[in-house]
Amino acid sequence: MRAPSGSLTRFATTVLVLLVIAACENSSRDDNRVPSGDGQVLAGAGDISVCTNTNDEATAKLLDSISGAVFTLGDNVYESGTDAEFRECYDPTWGRHKERTYPSPGDHEYFTPGASGYFDYFGEAAADPDEGYYSYGLGGWHVVVLNSRCGQVGGCGDGSPMLRWLKEDLAANPRTCTAAYWHIPLFSSGYHGNDAEMKPIWDALYAADADVVLNGHDHSYERFAPQDPDGEADPERGIRQFVVGTGGVALRPFEDIQPNSQVRNAETHGILKLTLRSGGYDWEFVPVEGKTFTDSGSGGCH
Repeated sequence: MRAPSGSLTRFATTVLVLLVIAACENSSRDDNRVPSGDGQVLAGAGDISVCTNTNDEATAKLLDSISGAVFTLGDNVYESGTDAEFRECYDPTWGRHKERTYPSPGDHEYFTPGASGYFDYFGEAAADPDEGYYSYGLGGWHVVVLNSRCGQVGGCGDGSPMLRWLKEDLAANPRTCTAAYWHIPLFSSGYHGNDAEMKPIWDALYAADADVVLNGHDHSYERFAPQDPDGEADPERGIRQFVVGTGGVALRPFEDIQPNSQVRNAETHGILKLTLRSGGYDWEFVPVEGKTFTDSGSGGCH
């Protein structure tokens, strides 16, 4: 028996509404800003632009000769992330790579209410201004970008919107390898040290067999051995964390050296270059001109 036309109309309307809601709630995307295929490059740093020095120009020059996607690890411009600072300080340097940049916000962005300078500058690439978190595909990798300014996004702990979204996003991910990045690290031997507020995020990533985490906040470079969310060495399922706060701001010495910290440097600005392969990754810290420190290696996906 054919349903009355009114019923069909209501059914079609309901389906359309559900599709629209699903599209709005899905912050994961694949786009055409970088080529597809294996061996994708993802390069960048955090704590980047300061109008009073030229270190950000030196790190931007490194990106000039590296193809692929660019990440930022927050505190993209100092001191307050205003529209003027993004226009006058960030845009002339790292801004020339804007079209291939997947940014994340830091705490200095929120010195301007709502981090409006950041969201206005990066636009759709920075995701919903009320959230600032999203994910994307890069070759065979799933990449998650989070907002560690927890108080601005309803928290980072159990029951928070971002953690719920993260768990759903990871569960829906079909790719073998996963990387995540945001500003404030769970583990750091730098000036700010560890921040336990990010542990629920690590718990979710660890449960989903994530492979790599990238952070900024501390103005130094540090690489950790694979470890679990409690800071215990875990060579089988552990996440390898990098702190790369070397994009341009003045560097700071290390404080309390944390367990599993393998490599540290607080004298060299530079970027981290990741080559994301099917089933694994290579990393290389690339120093600015005139510096010699570097760090490189390879790892496999879980």
